This record gives sequence, C-alpha cells and structure tokens, in this order.
Amino acid sequence: MTRDGTITLDGDQERVWIEVIDKIDEVYSDLLRYESDLESKNTALEEAQAFISSVLASVSDILVVVDERASIVQVNAAFERLVGESEDALIGRALASVVDRHDHHELAAVLARGTGSRDLEIRFETAAGTSDLMAVAASVRLGRNKRPAGAVLTGRPVGELRRAYVALDKAHRDLQDAQRTLVEQEKMASIGRLVAGVAHELNNPISFVYANLHTLARYRGSLERYLEDLHALAPAAACDGLRREHKIDALLADLGPLIDGTLEGAVRISEIVRNLRRLSFASPRERQPVDLVATVRTAAQWAQRAKNSRARIRLDLDQPAHVMGDEGKIHQVFVNLIDNALDAVSTVPDPEIIVTLATRAAETVITVADNGPGIDPAVADKIFEPFFTTKPVGKGTGLGLWISYSIVSEHGGSLVLGPRAGPGACMVVRLPARSPRDI
Repeated sequence: MTRDGTITLDGDQERVWIEVIDKIDEVYSDLLRYESDLESKNTALEEAQAFISSVLASVSDILVVVDERASIVQVNAAFERLVGESEDALIGRALASVVDRHDHHELAAVLARGTGSRDLEIRFETAAGTSDLMAVAASVRLGRNKRPAGAVLTGRPVGELRRAYVALDKAHRDLQDAQRTLVEQEKMASIGRLVAGVAHELNNPISFVYANLHTLARYRGSLERYLEDLHALAPAAACDGLRREHKIDALLADLGPLIDGTLEGAVRISEIVRNLRRLSFASPRERQPVDLVATVRTAAQWAQRAKNSRARIRLDLDQPAHVMGDEGKIHQVFVNLIDNALDAVSTVPDPEIIVTLATRAAETVITVADNGPGIDPAVADKIFEPFFTTKPVGKGTGLGLWISYSIVSEHGGSLVLGPRAGPGACMVVRLPARSPRDI
C-alpha cells in the first residue's frame, strides 16, 4: 500500500484476481443458462400438466387416485359430477366416505392387495343418494421406489357395460349372418353360372330329340298304313306267315309306347332345363300387378289335377291381396309348394292340405300346411339347397324348393319352413303387400 492509500498488486496477485473475475463471469453465464433451461422445462411441465388435466376432464369414465392410506389424492370431472362435490372438497378425504357402506368390505379387500388389479362392483354416495351399481377396476399405483403408493380406480355404470356388450354381441352375430349370406350368395351365383351353361348345352340336343320323335311318330303311321295296303294285295297266308316270322304285330304294338315313353322323357328333360334356366336368372321379365288370391286358387287346381290326388285341399283366401311381380313365376311357386304337399300326404289315410292367406301390415303371408309325416329336423336346413331332395330317385330333381325360394326372394319376400303344432309340414311365403289402389 502506498502513502496515499492505493493498493498495489504484484503480478501474481493480479493474475489471481483476473481468474476470480473470469470464474464469476462463467458462473453467472451458467446461472443464466440454467435459468433459461428451467423456464423451458417449467413451461413444458405446465403444458404436460394442462394436457393431462384436459384428458382426465374429458374421460367419461370415473377416475379416482388414492394414496396408501386410501385417502383421495385426485379425481376427474366425471367423478365430481357423480358424487356432486368438487375435487378440492374431496382431496384428503377417505375414499370409504363416498362409497356405500355395504361395499366397504369389498373395497377394503381390493385396496389391501399389494400388487396387480381387480374388478369389483360398488355404489357411491352422491348428493341425490346412492348411485347406480358401478363396474370399477382397481389397479395398484407404484411410487418412485417401485413400492405400492396407493391405487387408481376407474369405472362406469354396469348398465352401460351391459348395453355395450349386448350391442357388441348383436353386431358380432349380424356380421356372422352377413358373412354366411355372402358365402351362400357367392356359392349360388357360381351354381347359377354353371347350370346356365349346362342348360344351354342341353337345349340343342333336346330340340333334336323332340323333332326326331315327332317325325318318327309320323313315320310310324305311314308304315302301318303301308303294311296294311301291302297285305291287302298279297296272299293272306303268305302275309300272315311273314308277320309271325318277323313279329311285326308285336313291334307295331311296342312302337307306340316306346315313342310315347321317349317323348315323355324328353318333356321331363325339357322341364329340367327350363328349371335350370330359371335358376340362372338369365331372363327377368317386366313385373305386372298380380292377384294373389286368384293365383293361389289356380295353382291349387293345377297341382291337384296334375297329381290326380284324393287329398282334400282347403283354401282360406277370403281377403284380397295383391303384389307387383311376374305372375307366371309366382304361380310356379305355389304349384311347387302344393305339389310337394300332395306328395307328402300321398300315404296318409285322411290327407289334407290347408292353404291360408293373410295380410299383416305391409306384407302378405301365405302358408301351405299338410298333415303328412313332416320334415326331418336333421335336413330342415338343407331343403332350400339346389339339387337336394328327400323324394325317391326319379320323383324329384331337387330344384323345386330352391327355385321357389329364389323367385320369392327376387320379389322382395321370403320362403321359410314354418312351425307346425301337429303332424306335417308348413311352408310360409311372405311377399310385400300392395293395395289395389297403389297398383
């Protein structure tokens, strides 16, 4: 120090002070950087907290967080609305204070578990009384040291869960039904394309058989007349000998039934081909108003006349009913159904078929019931499949019910095997009803 009080520093002291000042500047810079980082992290923390709070407030399920003493630490807005109290009033209170006393034991047993989670059903005390039964999931909450620090409870009313389960189950069943329907439709479409090709290929040779049979029938008549004229000119003894030697009389006698039988077979093949063509849905026709009562009545007369059956057909067709559609196809449906019923009662002592018609709301329901042996439940789900038949070989092609089913579906209706209180079977046809004024 000099006489005037000025402090003088040697070189070492000066360097020390410079280092101290530099260190102070460095620390100050670090403090400024730490403060900036702290402010950024605080902002991010506030944003995260605001996000979590907004999520918890938006969740419709109730949420309650409790500590290890089962005191409420946090709740969401749904729980506040349920019990009718604010979060500030609930924090610090025992969870049991807002739970129905009958459920205290079950709640305590769940909270006593140190690990895992458990489902329970409890009721809460609200400002309006006891709440509905709630399905609650209680999960253990772990602290920083990975030790239990309380629990988290989430839940919703049991009624909502049951309704959601019912809706889910219904959607699942509807999806399965739609899948089965789609598979069946694709299978039927493939069969339709197949049989359309088969029907087309069969149609030409059947035409040849028809033409040849009719020509052969004319030739038969000409041959008979020729032989008669020839025999008239030749000696009777020689003609008779030749006729016996070549069995001309037997041949001529067999020729007629052979032609008739072949023609009958050709007619049957032609009918099968027509059914196959209908199965392929290749030729839709314009729809016209159809009087169902008259159509069903005519179909019953045709079916009974074709079968020459002794069965009694009782018609209950008192109320009028109309539909827009193809009258020929609808007529075919009821001929097929009544024809099947006549076959079913062919061995019954007192055969009877009852056909009823009734209009309900927007549909007309026609039932064809018989008192035959009925349909075996083992094959009830197969009767509408193409080529499936319970009739003996040569008595049915297995196309009648499938074609009828397809025709009714094409007209916006349904054909099902209906319930039957007594013996026999009952087929139910539903078609969209149309008022005569609307047609």
